[in-house]
Amino acid sequence: MSDQVRPVFDEVVHAPNRLQICAMLAAVEALDFATVRQSLAISDSVLSKHVKVLADAGYVRTSKTPYGSRTRTWLALTDAGRTALEGHLAELRRIAALATTV
Repeated sequence: MSDQVRPVFDEVVHAPNRLQICAMLAAVEALDFATVRQSLAISDSVLSKHVKVLADAGYVRTSKTPYGSRTRTWLALTDAGRTALEGHLAELRRIAALATTV
C-alpha cells in the first residue's frame, strides 16, 4: 500500500465477510467462488449476497468460465475495490493508532 493512500472508512468494505473477501482478492489476480466460500466457511447464498454488494459498488468483478460440464465463477478485485480496501485499511490503522496515543 502506498503512502499516498487517503484514509477513508468504507461501509461497503467494512462488513467482516466483505473485508475478508477484498483482502483475499487483493493478494491474487482472481479466485474462484468455491475457494472464497470454503476459506470463509460460509454458504453459497451468503457469499453471493456479499459479492453482489461489492459488485454493485464496483469493487469486485465476476466472470464465468466453462469447467467440464459446469461453469466456474471467478472473483477479482477491481481498481476501485483495491483503492477502497487500501483507504479503509489506512483508516482502521489511523483509528487504532488513536488508542495507543492516550
